[in-house]
Amino acid sequence: MDHTAHGPEKHAHGTASWATAVKATLHCLTGCAIGEILGMVIGTALEWDNVPTMVLAIGLAFLFGYSFTLFAVLRAGLGLKAAIRVALAADTVSIAVMEFVDNAIIALTPGAMDAHLSDGLFWSALLGGFAVAFLITTPVNKWMIGRGRGHAVVHAHH
Repeated sequence: MDHTAHGPEKHAHGTASWATAVKATLHCLTGCAIGEILGMVIGTALEWDNVPTMVLAIGLAFLFGYSFTLFAVLRAGLGLKAAIRVALAADTVSIAVMEFVDNAIIALTPGAMDAHLSDGLFWSALLGGFAVAFLITTPVNKWMIGRGRGHAVVHAHH
């Protein structure tokens, strides 16, 4: 079997390169980070309780994460309905894993949920959570892309 037909995104049948997985995870992380930081800043600034702040942050992380992919595939010429399906297929698992890990780290870091925007603890827990989430989500994305799922769906439209 000629494995070169899979293009540069794959090294062999059923596998994806680490570079592709890192690129997909960074793409996802960018949208998640914008949404999550915005949600945490809004909730903290408005002195909301922890649960509504986290719900807003997670909701915005999904919104921004999906939006990055949605706009990319719309630019590639897909119709809105098809673009939405691609964004959902490409990003749902990646965003969910990233958000679970990041928010678990924030929730489990003593004092982080009660920290204010001016506190170093607020920012270190948030950014540290993103770093750990990136490390955990990258192998998940590699596995999914190698099976034609996740961001592999997006690459078919570039």
